[in-house]
Amino acid sequence: MLQCGSAGAGDICPMPPHLPDRRSGRLRDETPFPFADGCTRLPDVLDLKQLRAAGVTAVGNEVSARTSSTRARLKDFARVATDRVDDAAEAIGRIFCPHDLAPVDRSESDFSAHHNCAGFDGFSINYVAYGGSVAINPGCLDRFFLLQMPLSGSAAVRTAARELTTGPQHCASLLSPTIPTEMTWRDDCAQLILLLDRKLVEHRAAALGGVAVQPVEFDPAVALSGQLGETLSARIEALVTTAEQLGPRKSLSAVAAADWRESFLNVLLNEQRHSLSSAIDVFNGRAEAQPAALKRVRAYLETRATEPLDLTELAEIAGTGVRALQLGFRRHFGTTVSEMLLDIRLAHLNARLKTARPGERIVDIAFDLGFTHLSRMASAYRAKFGESPRATLQRLS
Repeated sequence: MLQCGSAGAGDICPMPPHLPDRRSGRLRDETPFPFADGCTRLPDVLDLKQLRAAGVTAVGNEVSARTSSTRARLKDFARVATDRVDDAAEAIGRIFCPHDLAPVDRSESDFSAHHNCAGFDGFSINYVAYGGSVAINPGCLDRFFLLQMPLSGSAAVRTAARELTTGPQHCASLLSPTIPTEMTWRDDCAQLILLLDRKLVEHRAAALGGVAVQPVEFDPAVALSGQLGETLSARIEALVTTAEQLGPRKSLSAVAAADWRESFLNVLLNEQRHSLSSAIDVFNGRAEAQPAALKRVRAYLETRATEPLDLTELAEIAGTGVRALQLGFRRHFGTTVSEMLLDIRLAHLNARLKTARPGERIVDIAFDLGFTHLSRMASAYRAKFGESPRATLQRLS
């Protein structure tokens, strides 16, 4: 089973000076390097002499005949071009993050790898193409989000919670840094990949949702036939075109880079579902803080607090399954159904004790309200009201 610890947000994606652990995606030396500088100039990863010495062939503005027939993008930003698997894994791993890479489906003879990268402040746009079919296992990305827009071929993407198949005009993938991922790119797959710094995304999500900064985990499937997919496709194409027109020797102005960054952050955080979507909707008034179904259940508990708890009956009242009801209570009330019922019964007990008739016993009132374990009741009452039931009764008698 895929598992991953939630690493700290960190700074912008580094190029590690020491060889990292490819399976986990963690770096042995976490010293950050500016991503924008590291992504636009070839020598920051490997200069041409180093490339040739390592067997990595830089092909300039032409994509090898082994890769997809799709027109290569960002050709002036060439970083990696090789037909050697180990060299591709190491060189591309320095740009993105360490990962395992292996040809599959008997396509070793067709293997080639190309990576072109234009980097900006907090984000980059990349063209990545593999000849043949390859299995890619980056584990957890840790430091960034990746939006992968397919140009040719297909990709099977497996995360800890979901599996999907992406393809041109069908589906893109959005990978989150805390969710381990495995991929298989098939049939000369080529993709445009937007990298967004994790820190930027998580801080913006927290601000939009009015919550503390925390990991953000997206639904990995982005339907390209829908409005969001069409919007993202158009913006990715516009960004690629802008980078190609500028070339590697020029850079975006700070204002233009900020506009692009804000554009992608806002559309992804507001339109693609993720772990803070509900908080953002509530904070911005797009959804009621407590859904009507849960309000009905709470009202029912208020009026039937003396009766035994029946989760199946409550789920029918809410119109959901039992599990969905339990999750809803946790999410919107911050408690469980049974804990809320206990709280309601304790409030009723407090009210009854304050109005108790002479000679009325605590045990009789407690049983009348549905309590069956008197010691647990007394302990919970003291925790809630700061005194025992007997003290409340004696104080007001």
